[in-house]
Amino acid sequence: MNAAIPERALFKARKKAQIDNPPPSEATALADPKTGLDLVVAWSIVGTFVILMSGVIYALESILMPVTLAIVVGMVLGVAADRLSRFGLPPMLGGLFFGVVFVVLVFFLVNALIEPISMLTAKAPALIEGAIQRFLPFFERFEWVRRAINGANEKAISDMVMANAGSMLGLVATGLTPAFVQTLIFLAALGLFLIGRAHLRKTIILAFATHERRLTAIRVMNATENAVGFYFSTASLIYISLGTITAVIAFAGGLSGAVLWGLFAFVSSFIPYLGVTAMTIALTCAGLMTHDSMIMALLPAACFFLLHLVMENLVTPAILGHRLEINPFLIFIAIIFWTWMWGAVGAMLAMPLALIGLTIFNEVRTRPPERQLPG
Repeated sequence: MNAAIPERALFKARKKAQIDNPPPSEATALADPKTGLDLVVAWSIVGTFVILMSGVIYALESILMPVTLAIVVGMVLGVAADRLSRFGLPPMLGGLFFGVVFVVLVFFLVNALIEPISMLTAKAPALIEGAIQRFLPFFERFEWVRRAINGANEKAISDMVMANAGSMLGLVATGLTPAFVQTLIFLAALGLFLIGRAHLRKTIILAFATHERRLTAIRVMNATENAVGFYFSTASLIYISLGTITAVIAFAGGLSGAVLWGLFAFVSSFIPYLGVTAMTIALTCAGLMTHDSMIMALLPAACFFLLHLVMENLVTPAILGHRLEINPFLIFIAIIFWTWMWGAVGAMLAMPLALIGLTIFNEVRTRPPERQLPG
C-alpha cells in the first residue's frame, strides 16, 4: 500500500510537468491563436475553391457524369467480384463477368421497353386530348382560366404547334447524340475501371509516404466500397419488391402498362423524396385519365404512397439500421445540387455520392482520445 503512494505521486508530477511544459508545436499554437481575419481568409479560400469546382463539374458534365456513374457502378460490381474470389475466380475476371452481366441486363431491359414506349408515344395525342377533356371541368371552375380558354384561338394554337414541331424534333435529335456518346464513355470507363481496379488501389495506396497514411487509405477505400455495395445491394432488393407490388397495384387499378409502372417505381425509388413525389403525381394523373370515379382514380396513387411510406420508414431502417444513417437535410441538399449539375442522372447519384463523402469524412476525421478512469 505504501509503495503505491509514491507511484501515484510520481504520475501526478509527470502530468503536471506535461501541462506546464507543452511540446513546441502546442506552445506555438497557444501563443499564436487564430484571429477572426485569418478564419475569414481561410473560409474565403474554401468557398472560392468550391465555386470553381462547381463550375468545372457543370462545364464537364458530358465527361464527368458517365465516368462518375461508371465508378459508382464499378465499386458495387467490384465488391461482388471480391466476394466471388472466395471460390477461386480472380477479382479482375469476376469484375468483368459482373460487368458483362450488368450490360446485358440493361440491354435486354431497354429492348423490352422500346415497344411499350413506342405504343405510348403513338397514343400520346389521344391521351393528351383525353387528359384535357378530363381536367377541363376542374379548370373551368376558376374564372381566370375560363376566360383564358374562351378567349383562345384554337387555329392559332394548332398553327403554332405545327410551326414549332420541327424545332422540337430537332431538340430531341440533338439530345440523342450526346446521350449516345455518354453511353459509350460509361461503358468504356466501366470496363477499364473493373480491369484496372486492383492496380488503381495499389497506386493510390503507394502514393502516400508513411505507413500510417497508407493504412488510412486502405481503410477509407474498404469502408467506401463496403458502404456503397451494401447500400445498393440492399436497396435493390427492397426496391425490386416495391416495384413488383406497384405493378400489381397498377394492374389491379386498371392502369395500362403495369410492368412499366413497376419499373418506374423501382428506378424512382433510388431518388429520395423526388422519386416518390413524381411517381405519386404520375399515378394520380393516370388514374384520373382512366377512371370516371374519383375514388378509383386516386386509389392506385394512394396505395403506392402508403406502400412507399411503409418501405422507407419500417422495412428499410429495420434492414439497414444505423449503418448508413445520413441526415435527411444533407440528402435533400445533395439531390438539389446534383440534379442542378447533371439532371436526372445526378439525382440518382446524389445518395451514393453523399454516402461516399460521409464515409470518407468519418474515416479521416480526428477522433477524440478515449477517456480513462483515474488509476
